[in-house]
Amino acid sequence: MSTQITTAFSQQFSSNVYLLAQQKGSKLRSAVREESVTGEKAFFDQIGKAAAQPKTSRHSDTPLMETPHSRRMVTMTTYEWADLVDDADKVSMLIDPTSTYARAAAAAMARSIDDVIIAAATGTASTGKAGSTSTSMLAANQIANGGTGLTLAKLLSAKEIMDSADVDEDNRHIVISPIGLQDLLNTTEVKSSDFNTVKALVQGSLDSYLGFRFHTSTRLAKSGNIRTCFAFQGDGLMLAVGKDVTARIDERSDKSYSTQVYYCMSIGSTRMEEEKVVQLDIDESA
Repeated sequence: MSTQITTAFSQQFSSNVYLLAQQKGSKLRSAVREESVTGEKAFFDQIGKAAAQPKTSRHSDTPLMETPHSRRMVTMTTYEWADLVDDADKVSMLIDPTSTYARAAAAAMARSIDDVIIAAATGTASTGKAGSTSTSMLAANQIANGGTGLTLAKLLSAKEIMDSADVDEDNRHIVISPIGLQDLLNTTEVKSSDFNTVKALVQGSLDSYLGFRFHTSTRLAKSGNIRTCFAFQGDGLMLAVGKDVTARIDERSDKSYSTQVYYCMSIGSTRMEEEKVVQLDIDESA
């Protein structure tokens, strides 16, 4: 129960409770592959790349090829949010904040979805028959910060890494920090044909560049001055949903019939394929 609600007790008439600045929706859910699952853990089987063999003689034996199989495991986690609105609080505030509490809860759920996806993108994936093998990011898919912010050279490197691995060219995305986007504008020469495109990205009038759809996030991991950004192809990251965001607003008889706002969900995420994710570290002090 919120112990800070008394700060909103009315000293004058007011008709609204406002949400302070915060990310209100998931920025990444629609960009990744999403699957509905049942159970605490879910397994996803994969088939890898195979090669054809040329026929060298008439009536030759039919060749049998070893088709590579692999598996990824996702562990589900349940998230909850709840708070109470006392009838006496409604009287003191002259308004009912229940709907605003619900909006705050929905925003908290959306941010948790992004946090799970971001952690899975460059984290350790659980692989193998029982999910007991730990698979890390490919070293070749990690672009070092090099003491610089987000540069055009780093974006080109990310594109080259994906292109060289024959990653699908459609549905590519990149997640960067607001400082990284500003770095890109500052390091692009004014006379360059790229400048207007990057400027449009910063202004929000364009969301794609070099085949990547750009997403800015303040929730990317940071160690010291180094921010971990990443590019990915949509099928390269998985969001597993055991129970989608569910809301209940009802009275609690055990809490003097206060109104409880309750939200919950069960989700998990994993990197599905190392070649489809590229890590770009940037120095935000540069």
